[in-house]
Amino acid sequence: MFELSEEHREFRRSVRDFAEAEIAPHAAEWDRKHYFPVEVVQKMGKLGLFGLTAPEEYGGSGGDFTSLCVAIEEISKVDQSMGITLEAGVGLGINPILTYGTDEQKQRWLPELVAGEKLAGFGLTEADAGSDAGATKTRAKLEGGQWVIDGSKQFITNSGSAITSCVTVTARTGTRENGKPEISTIIVPTGTPGFVAEPAYDKLGWHASDTHPLALSDVRVPEANLLGQRGKGFAQFLATLDDGRVAIAAVALGCIRACLDMSVQYAGERQTFGGPIGRKQGVAFQIADLKVMADAAEMLVYKAAALKDAGASVADFKQAASVAKLYASESAVTATRIATQVFGGYGFMEEYPVTRFYRDAKILEIGEGTSEVQRMLIARGLGLPVE
Repeated sequence: MFELSEEHREFRRSVRDFAEAEIAPHAAEWDRKHYFPVEVVQKMGKLGLFGLTAPEEYGGSGGDFTSLCVAIEEISKVDQSMGITLEAGVGLGINPILTYGTDEQKQRWLPELVAGEKLAGFGLTEADAGSDAGATKTRAKLEGGQWVIDGSKQFITNSGSAITSCVTVTARTGTRENGKPEISTIIVPTGTPGFVAEPAYDKLGWHASDTHPLALSDVRVPEANLLGQRGKGFAQFLATLDDGRVAIAAVALGCIRACLDMSVQYAGERQTFGGPIGRKQGVAFQIADLKVMADAAEMLVYKAAALKDAGASVADFKQAASVAKLYASESAVTATRIATQVFGGYGFMEEYPVTRFYRDAKILEIGEGTSEVQRMLIARGLGLPVE
């Protein structure tokens, strides 16, 4: 049994109050206008949400991973766009620099990121290198003490906002003895000549999330901008994604909880044939399934978070992360379908939040590793030689 402490529960209440006051009243408008609310992101920073897992020396609170998952869940319960902004801001922006950066890199970048004054992106995915991240084509070569980077990236969160300060990008920096590419990670500050965040995507969902394709043409940054050891980029981003899978499972959990709450309320209020629709088994039983999904996803998410906080083995945490991500994300998609069905025709109308949750949920099965990749990782963890 993985039960949250009283401190975690109190923290949950404070984040919930913030989300309901500062995000919920505006989420539909942000979604409709495809507006990225910088001012609210920075309020999240002032609340300390971006610094939950960062050491105090960089302005963080030195808290645990479980607290971050609690915050992501509560924010996502009212708006997944802001939930993923927090998830990516910490897991993909702060975490790689905090884990692999030099003291100088940490001092330069982390204070503003931890404070939520700035955001950082993580440039991994490419047009032909999504799940197969080893197929990266972006290249970087050393010339006169500088990395010269050429390539492109796709679907990069927090990469083109008004407060984005840098993006860490993966690039081929050579070839190994076995013929496989040597992949390294390099910090690229925004504003660097040749580094362009192209126009934001017109997405199915997550309309208030900042997501761009990136173009890198003769981008030159100091050799000291190498993040971690040369040639270790592949291992670095695999470890980064393990954390991210639990965090995005927390986004999915928030989605499921929202669907449950909205469905219970509507089924108790909507009158048909002389009574509330919730008295009909066809409706009530589906809502009961939502409760099962929510509770099961909660156990899996916070089990994985607890393993992370306890310093569990890489293998155990990786397996738990994939299980949580797979179950929670696929359940979230199912939950939004059920909630939309409970709302009937109104569930198809944009004036009701259930439509936004329905659109937002699908990407949960894709981002941070597709469902197919999760099944592959889980099977390998069981000792199966799956390809």
